[in-house]
Amino acid sequence: MISTNKEQLQKIVSRFAGQPIMVVGDLILDHFVWGVVDRISPEAPVPVVRVTKESFHLGGAANVARNLSILGAQPLLVGVVGCDGTGKQLVELLESENISSAGLIRVVDRTTTLKTRIVAQHQQVCRTDRESLEPPSEKTLSQINDSYLRYLNKANGIVISDYAKGVLSQVLVPDWIQEARQKNIFLAVDPKQADFSSYEGASLITPNTREAETASGIEAVDEVSFVQLGQRLLKVTKADSLLITRGEEGMTLFEGRGCDHIPTVAREVFDVTGAGDTVIASLTLAVTAGASISEAAVLANHAAGVAVGKLGTAAPTTDEILASIGHG
Repeated sequence: MISTNKEQLQKIVSRFAGQPIMVVGDLILDHFVWGVVDRISPEAPVPVVRVTKESFHLGGAANVARNLSILGAQPLLVGVVGCDGTGKQLVELLESENISSAGLIRVVDRTTTLKTRIVAQHQQVCRTDRESLEPPSEKTLSQINDSYLRYLNKANGIVISDYAKGVLSQVLVPDWIQEARQKNIFLAVDPKQADFSSYEGASLITPNTREAETASGIEAVDEVSFVQLGQRLLKVTKADSLLITRGEEGMTLFEGRGCDHIPTVAREVFDVTGAGDTVIASLTLAVTAGASISEAAVLANHAAGVAVGKLGTAAPTTDEILASIGHG
């Protein structure tokens, strides 16, 4: 059972400011189309959404960087964007959030990932994706690696945000993890690949239940099988820790031969979009601010509880996390 002290958690949050955290991964622009439904289409059995507004938000690794920035940290972002309108808009959003785009690689013939979600009456009606999934060229991979190495000596922590969009090379990632270990830098991975082998040796891996089931080959039908899949992933990846996010059931932290469950603190759940980004950003930041992995997991649970209570790709503030801690 994880035991945490409110005053200790509050002290950790007070040390968030200025922490340099490198974020490397897939950059996404989230596009939300908001509207209302009051009739069914006469052309097909689908709802007709009357659009009332649109909004654009940073997604994927860019949203991890945004979460860090809002929490007072200094994100060092590494990734790839296309030389298209979506890529330009994504960079402009980064700049509006005071996040440097110096570590980004611009690729002429690549489509910047754009996820469009159509939402009516607080319910997602459908989603469309525009993206390139092919791996980058050798030249682009070399440029990504150069950006990673340039930031490595500046970072107190590293987040690998893998959305399986083709940018993260299964050749480079193991080298990055080894280099971080040699420098004793905490490195956390948010995985989307079915095979976790390239994440071997990471400080922490944060899959959700479905991702953990796929990677382990075990279906979590009860708590016994859930613990089995967690222990298998920990053994296979040789990670220091494994944190499985379980939606309304909270999170479970695996370390060594044991595991601890952290119940959710979310009061209301409006939208889980980007919740995984909030978890890995706040947890990595907490570790760099001096938290143990269990304290960091509890803090991340509070941060996620705040984020899912908002609509769209949301990020909590330190005041909101402190308020959640205060409520216990």
